[in-house]
Amino acid sequence: MTKAMTIHSAPTSHLSGDGGELPKRQEIIEGARQVFRAAGFDGASMAQIARAAGVSKGTLYVYFASKEALFEALVVQDRRKAAEAMFQVDEGESDVRTLLTRLGVSFVTIMVRPDHIALIRMVMAAAEKFPGVGRVFFETGPCFGMARLAAILEKRVEDGSLAISGDIELAASQFFALCQGKLVKPLLFGIGEAPTTEEIRATVDSAVEVFMKAYGA
Repeated sequence: MTKAMTIHSAPTSHLSGDGGELPKRQEIIEGARQVFRAAGFDGASMAQIARAAGVSKGTLYVYFASKEALFEALVVQDRRKAAEAMFQVDEGESDVRTLLTRLGVSFVTIMVRPDHIALIRMVMAAAEKFPGVGRVFFETGPCFGMARLAAILEKRVEDGSLAISGDIELAASQFFALCQGKLVKPLLFGIGEAPTTEEIRATVDSAVEVFMKAYGA
C-alpha cells in the first residue's frame, strides 16, 4: 500500500484565485532561478535576486522571509510542474506495457533536462547546510513520484495486469531506477551530453522488459 505524503505547497496568501502564482511572486521566483543557476545557492544573495526580479528588497521580503524560503518555493514549483507533466494517466489505457513505457519516457526526459540536472546539483550543495531544502526536494520529487507511481501500479495489480506481492513502493522505485539506467548519473557529474530520444526510448524499453519479467501477471 502507498504511504501518505506530506507535500509542501506555496503559501495561499500569494496565490491567485485559481490557485496559480501571483504575477509578482512568479517574477521573483524566475529572478531567483537565474541567480541560483549563475551563482549557486551559497553564492546567491537576496539583493542579487531582487535586482534580477526587478523589485526592491523590501518587496522581496514581503513574499519570502529568507533565501531558503525562496529556494524552497522554487523547488516546490518545479517539482509540481514535473509531476503534472509526467503523471497524466489515461484511465482507459489498458495495456500496462504501453502505460509503463510512456511514464518511463516522460520520467527520463524530465530527469535529463539541463535545468533539472542543475536543480539537483544546487539542492545537493545546499542540503548539507540547510537540510530542510533537501527534505523538500525529496518529498516533492522522488518521494512523491514513487508514491504516485505506486498508486498506479496498485490499480494494475487489482485488475490483474501486474503481480506485485510485496512492497509496491519498492517496485515503483525499482522501475524508476531501471528507467534511468546509465543515462542520468554521468550528467550529474558533468560527463557527456543529454541522451537522444532514441537512447531514452531504448533504455526505457529495456526497463519495462525487465520490470515485466519480475512483476508481469
